[in-house]
Amino acid sequence: LQHMVMSFRVSELQVLLGFAGRNKSGRKQELLQRALALLDGCGAPIQIKIRELSKRRFPSKAAAAAAAASSSSSPHTSPLKQQPHAPLPQPGDGLEYKHTPAMPPNHNQVPVLPDVSLKMLPFYDVLDELLKPSSLVPKGAARFQETFFVFHLTPQQAQDVAASRYLLPLPTDPFSYSLFVSREMKSGRIEHSVQVQLRFCLLETSCDQEDNFPPSICVRVNGKMAPLPNPIPTNKAGVEPKRPSRPVNITSICRISPTHPNQISISWASELGRSYCVAVHLVRKLNSDILLSRMKRSGIKHPDHTTALIKEKLAHDPDNEIATTSLRVSLQCPLGKMRMTIPSRASTCNHLQCFDAPMFLLMNEKKPTWTCPVCDKPALFYNLIIDGLFTEILKKTSEMEIEFLEDGSWRPLKPK
Repeated sequence: LQHMVMSFRVSELQVLLGFAGRNKSGRKQELLQRALALLDGCGAPIQIKIRELSKRRFPSKAAAAAAAASSSSSPHTSPLKQQPHAPLPQPGDGLEYKHTPAMPPNHNQVPVLPDVSLKMLPFYDVLDELLKPSSLVPKGAARFQETFFVFHLTPQQAQDVAASRYLLPLPTDPFSYSLFVSREMKSGRIEHSVQVQLRFCLLETSCDQEDNFPPSICVRVNGKMAPLPNPIPTNKAGVEPKRPSRPVNITSICRISPTHPNQISISWASELGRSYCVAVHLVRKLNSDILLSRMKRSGIKHPDHTTALIKEKLAHDPDNEIATTSLRVSLQCPLGKMRMTIPSRASTCNHLQCFDAPMFLLMNEKKPTWTCPVCDKPALFYNLIIDGLFTEILKKTSEMEIEFLEDGSWRPLKPK
C-alpha cells in the first residue's frame, strides 16, 4: 500500500484525502505525508480506495498482475496448449477475458449514473433534476473526448421558465446607460429567475462535490456555445488555468418547449485516474434579500449563548500567568466599515466579533466566496446565525466599540 501511495499524483492524493475526510489542500509533499499517515492502522475502506486509485493510475500493470497470477496458478497448463476436452475458463479462475491487457484500460468501470451529490448553492433553489449526474465516459484511449446528452422540459417546466422572464433595470447615470443600450438591448438579452443550470464536478461519492470543470472543456447546447466562466490566469508553466467553481446558466440557449429536446455536446481532455460528471437542474435564482429573510425566520441566537462564550473565553486559567480580564469588540462591520444593522457570524467560528449580515450576503451574491471577513475561515450560509446579544447592544448604545467583562456584562468604550 505504501508503494501505491508513493506513486500517486496530486489528483489521486486529493481524492484519497477527501475520501478519508482529511485536508486536501497544499503542495504534493504535504499531501503525500498526510496520505502516508493514513496507512497507520487504516481500515478496509481506505485500503480498498488506495487499490482502486492505483488501478486507475496503472490499469495496464493491474491487468498484467492479474494475468501473471492466473498463469502461476496453473503452472502445467498453457492457454495455447489446452487439451481438446479441457473445460472453458470459469469466472473466478483468473482467466476471464475482461482482465486481459488487450482490453481498453478501465473505461467500462466508470458508472454511467454515479451516486454523486453536488453541493447546495445558497442563491439557487433546485426545482427539478433535468439530467441526473452522468459520467463523462471516455471512448477509446484518445486524450480529447466528446460525448452527447439530451434532456427535455415538461409543459409545466417550460411555462415556469417562460413566465419568469424580466428585463434588467436601467442604469441611472448617462455613461452606464449608453453602455447598457449598446450591449444589452441590442443583443436582446433577457434574464430569468427560473433557470436551466449546467454543473460539472468530479466523479467522487465520498462527500458533496463542488463545481469542477474538466480540462480543455468546450460545451455546446443546441449547437450554440455555452457561456462558461473564464479561466483564472496562472503563472505556473505547463499548468492549464482552472475555471472558477460555479454553475453555468444555459437558459438563453435552451429550447424552452416541451416538444423540442435539448442536446448538449461536451468535449474535454480526459485524465488518467480522474473522472467527471455533468448534471442539469431547473433552479430558481434567489437574491440577498431572500436569504436574509430566511436567516431571520430561522431565529436569533439567544443572548445567553453569547454570554456563556464570553465567560468561557475570560475564565481564569491557573496554568497561564497572564490572565485576560476583558475583551474589546467593535460594532463596526469589517466589510463595509459602517455600524452593523444585523450582527451575524458563522457558528463554526471561534471569535465573538460579528459582521453585518446584509452586507455579507450582498457581497457573496456578487462574488460567492463564503469566507468569514474576521478569521478568513469558511462561513457557509447554512452556518450563519444572528447574534441576539449584539442585537440588544446595538439598540442600547451608539458607541462603535464595547468591552466584555469576566461576568459576561459589557460596557461602551468612548473614543479617545
